[in-house]
Amino acid sequence: MKKLALTTAILAATSIPAQAETIGISIQNFDNMFQVLLRDGMEARAKELGLDVTVLDAKANVETQLSQIQNFIANGVDGIVLTVADSSIGSAISKAAADAGIPVAYVNIAPENVDQLPKNQAYVGSNEIESGTLGAFEACKLLRAAGKSNGANGYILQGSLVHEAAIQRTKDVRDILDDDMCKFINIDATVVGDWSRVKAQDITTNWLSTGSVPDVIFANNDEMALGAIQAMKAVGTDMNDVVVVGVDATADALTAMKAGDLDVTVFQNANGQGGGGIDTVMKLIKGEKVISPVFIPFELVTPNNVDSYISKN
Repeated sequence: MKKLALTTAILAATSIPAQAETIGISIQNFDNMFQVLLRDGMEARAKELGLDVTVLDAKANVETQLSQIQNFIANGVDGIVLTVADSSIGSAISKAAADAGIPVAYVNIAPENVDQLPKNQAYVGSNEIESGTLGAFEACKLLRAAGKSNGANGYILQGSLVHEAAIQRTKDVRDILDDDMCKFINIDATVVGDWSRVKAQDITTNWLSTGSVPDVIFANNDEMALGAIQAMKAVGTDMNDVVVVGVDATADALTAMKAGDLDVTVFQNANGQGGGGIDTVMKLIKGEKVISPVFIPFELVTPNNVDSYISKN
């Protein structure tokens, strides 16, 4: 009888399904198209793994995101995946999560403490040195091919300065323009467009009001590149005369490239980064070793290979 009871207890215990890991996800801003793509990549991978996820919009607000992280910790999640609202809050988030013993995967936007993350935390993104460099060098070649090597003027539309990517991508452009092959390109102004299509359109409209049409516009992301294109087309600018560079290879950007308006973008693998963030936090939860940063390569996109990237972002 005792043997039967023991057998029954064992069978009952083994029939209880394993509880899915709970993951708290905080996204920098649902209004940013690439952040939405990252979110979609995270959710898709989490579904594949059968994870229980809570996804929140930080609305680009530091206090909102810190509150979300604190709530995740208080609710005892198994892991946290996030794109930071501001790189400067990385240290605070890392400490709070480390004190609670909860693994963290930062995605896409590097926190300020990216080089000093605790052992159960990691950064998943792409090497920003590649993004601005690939786009700027291609633009330089296009301008030379257009016969403008005797002198060309341009502008830089910069992302939010609280994000390392905006600073690095702008530096990449300037580094390329310091090269002997590309020194003929002069930057007339660099203005922060906060990754926004609307802001970039307003900024570009203001530049065009001076009566000078640029030879090139370097935008830190596709949304700002599209805003610049909208402004130029609104005043009848011939887009064949202007080289426009973006970063991300979003669906809208690739449509603009197919239409002949956008000349260069750089594919940033949203699905790879988002899914990679989920995979990374799961490795950390399981105690597996993760070498941070986990880099997902950037890839140059031009009209010659654009069809290969349709629907990837």
